Amino acid sequence: MLNKLPITNKKAVRVAYGETLVELGGLDQNVVVLDADVSSSTQSKLFAQKYPERFINVGIAEANMMAVAAGLAACGKIPFVNTFAVFCTLRAGDPLRSVVAYPELNVKIAGGYSGVSDSYDGATHQSVEDIAIVRSIPNIKVIVVADATEARLATMAAAKLKGPVYLRLSRAEVPIIFDADYHFVFGKAHELVPGDDLTIIANGYMVYKALEAVRILNQKGIYPRLLNMHTVKPLDEEAVLKAARETGAILTVEEHSIYGGLGSAVAETLGQNYPVPMKIMGFNDRFGETGGYDEVLAKMGLSAEEIVRNAENLLTKKAKR
Repeated sequence: MLNKLPITNKKAVRVAYGETLVELGGLDQNVVVLDADVSSSTQSKLFAQKYPERFINVGIAEANMMAVAAGLAACGKIPFVNTFAVFCTLRAGDPLRSVVAYPELNVKIAGGYSGVSDSYDGATHQSVEDIAIVRSIPNIKVIVVADATEARLATMAAAKLKGPVYLRLSRAEVPIIFDADYHFVFGKAHELVPGDDLTIIANGYMVYKALEAVRILNQKGIYPRLLNMHTVKPLDEEAVLKAARETGAILTVEEHSIYGGLGSAVAETLGQNYPVPMKIMGFNDRFGETGGYDEVLAKMGLSAEEIVRNAENLLTKKAKR
């Protein structure tokens, strides 16, 4: 269920994730956790404090961590590997592809500090391309969480899924969108707001930005449908095509490059099945910057006001068809 708006409560996604690791550790002795010397950042330290015998700090050796996790999975364990999203997909990209995804081993990859949520550490620590990388590798499932509630539910779901799962997690405190009754279903889009004028598809922190935009659009007499597409791979193609047929225009919003992420996945589905006017919002072929989180996002064109502007432009295109 959706919390009532306006939303004032916030919680860091990484904290909710760390707490869920501890919960999983108590439910299944096969759950093991690995970190690349950033456990205070990823909050895997919470698991280390509770279950030190099942926690491995490999040091700043992300590729080695991925290979160790593969070995543990081959022995029947359920390893969660933790580091920044940019490092687990690039520094550890080779073993992620060759020794985790290729044999389809049961490794869970938690990409923390994703997008530009690590805003003050700058472009080297931010990830604008991680979804494009993991989405293109066979056998990897991809989940992008929107808030602390979804972080817990998605982590629990990932532990039950067989094979590699990439969990994209944020660093920053973000508004809690969903209440305790929210039902997370892997592989299925969640409709937050009904509407017929167009469809906005978002994930991660951009779900909250899209909710803000919907409120503004409603005040203008425009009623978009809003889908939280938390599962990027496999994409809920049925929900995308239903939205295209019923609303006639699609706007995607993501904290990621416009190449290879959510927008690309949606465009691939529409292009092959039911083309409609569409706009992909994201990082337009550029790296992030250093600064306040919302300030950097706004500079990249990822604000509620920009979502509104793009939605209105799409409606104009839709009217001309």
